[in-house]
Amino acid sequence: MERHVDTLALAELIANGDRFADLSRPTKALAQDRLFRIWRADGPVLLQVYGTPARARRETHALQALAGIKGVPVPIDGGIHSDVSWALFVDPGEWSLGQLPENHRLGIAAGQILRAVHDSDPSALSNLARGIDAEWVAVDFGSTMRRLNRYRGKLGLDADLYEAARSIPTPFASPPRGIHTDPSPENFVVDEYGGVTLNNWQWATLAPPEWDLSKAVWLATIHAGPKVAAGIQEGYGVVIEDDQLARWTVYHAAMRLVYEAEQRMGDHGTDSYDDTLAQLLGAVERAG
Repeated sequence: MERHVDTLALAELIANGDRFADLSRPTKALAQDRLFRIWRADGPVLLQVYGTPARARRETHALQALAGIKGVPVPIDGGIHSDVSWALFVDPGEWSLGQLPENHRLGIAAGQILRAVHDSDPSALSNLARGIDAEWVAVDFGSTMRRLNRYRGKLGLDADLYEAARSIPTPFASPPRGIHTDPSPENFVVDEYGGVTLNNWQWATLAPPEWDLSKAVWLATIHAGPKVAAGIQEGYGVVIEDDQLARWTVYHAAMRLVYEAEQRMGDHGTDSYDDTLAQLLGAVERAG
C-alpha cells in the first residue's frame, strides 16, 4: 500500500496541478508499473511509473535504439524521484486493438510496426552475442513442457493433452532480430485518427521474428478478431504457415499456463485456466 500511495503522490507532483487519472490495470503482481494520463494545457501525455529501475532502464534503452520508427512510443521526459523511475510519453491514444470493433486496416498498421522493428539494426537494441536463437528455442520449448507437467493438477491439464503438446515439433526459428516479445492487442494503442502505437518495450530483446509475428496473430485472432490477425500478416508482408503458427501457439500457450500457475498464489480453481487450455488444445490439433 505504501508503494501505491507514493506512486499517486509522484503522479500528482509531476501533474503539477493538471488533472490526471490512473489508467493502471488491476493486478496482484508485486512491484507493478503504473500508468497515468495527465491533461496538460497543450494536450494529454502519459506518465509511466516503473515498478523497478531495471524495467525503466530496459525500456529506455529499447526506445532509444528504435527511435524514429513509426509506431514506437515517443518519450518526452523522465527521471528518478525517491528511487522511483518515471517517464513521460506523447499520448498514443485511448483505445487498444482489443477494445475497438474489428478493423483490418488497424491490423495492417500493427503488422507494419512489427516489420519495421524486425528490419531495424539488431545491434542497436542489444549487445548480446547470440540472443534467443533456434537452439535456445528448442531447449526452452522442452524446458517449458517439463515445467508445465509440474502444474498439470493445478491447471486441470489432462495427461493426453500434455503428452500431445510435449510431442509437437519445435517451431521454426530464423536468426534473431530485435523484437518486442509481447505484441498483444492490449499493447497496440490507437488514437482518434487511427494511428497505432506499440507500447511496453521493457522486455524487448533479440529473438526470432516468428516469436512476435506468431504471438501477435494468435492473440489478435482471440481478442481483436480474425480480420485484424489477417491485417497484421498483410502489413508485415508474411503469412505464417498454419503448422508453424500452431507450433508457436503451443509454445506461447504453454509459457502462459506456466506463468499463470506460478504467479497465482492461491487455488483459483481449474476453471480460471480454461481459456488458455482451450487455446492449447486447438493449437495441438492444428499442429498435428
